[in-house]
Amino acid sequence: MQQLVCAEPGQFEYRTVPEPTLNAGESIVRIRKIGVCGTDIHAFDGTQPYFSYPRVLGHELAVEFVEGDAGFKAGEHLTVMPYISCGKCVACRKGKTNCCVNIKVLGVHTDGGMTEYLSLPSYTLLRAEGLEDDELGLVEPLAIGAHGVSRAAIQPGENVLIIGAGPIGLGTMAFAKIAGGHVIAADVNEQRLAFCRDELHIPYTLNARDTEFSDHIKDITRGDMPTVVIDATGNLAAINNAFQYLAHTGRYVLIGLQRGDILVNHPEFHKREATLMSSRNATVNDFEYVISCIRDRKLFPSSFITSRLKFSEVADRFSNTVSDPNNIKTMIQFHD
Repeated sequence: MQQLVCAEPGQFEYRTVPEPTLNAGESIVRIRKIGVCGTDIHAFDGTQPYFSYPRVLGHELAVEFVEGDAGFKAGEHLTVMPYISCGKCVACRKGKTNCCVNIKVLGVHTDGGMTEYLSLPSYTLLRAEGLEDDELGLVEPLAIGAHGVSRAAIQPGENVLIIGAGPIGLGTMAFAKIAGGHVIAADVNEQRLAFCRDELHIPYTLNARDTEFSDHIKDITRGDMPTVVIDATGNLAAINNAFQYLAHTGRYVLIGLQRGDILVNHPEFHKREATLMSSRNATVNDFEYVISCIRDRKLFPSSFITSRLKFSEVADRFSNTVSDPNNIKTMIQFHD
């Protein structure tokens, strides 16, 4: 079978490798579609934290069940929760397998889905009846946003500033709206802000480079400022800058990840009695919630897909496709 390996930053190689064999507790699946994540892009660029090469990328997966002991039928289309957890550490014992001490994320810590067939722990496979392959491939990034919204514990009527209108940020906005939040979207790309207005119906969209950005937020919130701020950029300057937008009693959730140290003005943070928290990956409950929201048509994630590649085209076209600043989500297709 064919497998695509990121041998080193900026270099993809197709390799012919044996098909996987079935082991106890695992299932073999055929890859149908893969969504390209920011993690994949950063890994290809050589800017992904905690990453090693060579690596088979890809963890936003729509798959077809082939064989195994998971209780699925051959040919059934499924989604994948791509976090392999130990089940024994302090986080796993609390049901927080998303931040397992020994976690292995497909395509990051262990080889992922840019391959024709893959053997996975059976517990990572999830049924999602009624969803198309495009939607199955988008469940995982949407679950990241859903988990961040869950961490923020958004209450109906709260002002929520979400910074970053990439795929993760867009999903976060959608679930913040479903939770009843009054969402303010911020980005530096006007086309993505237009997407927030036209596709997600976000009432307030602000360019973060606007010199009156803070004043606009103050006006929108009637002087209160947002009680929830969520970063989905992973940009250090944006993360540090956003502390100033927090309301007193506010919660700041970091979904985005970067390498450096966060700089906090302690007196400003302290006087707000603010809460800072991270949001990593997602839980099975988040995945099931996303599936139910798509099934109930509370959101239409296929609109996020703005480019497509065949698996055979990825090595040649990946860089140009994902580097387009107006591209939101690339979907890779394995089979006609």
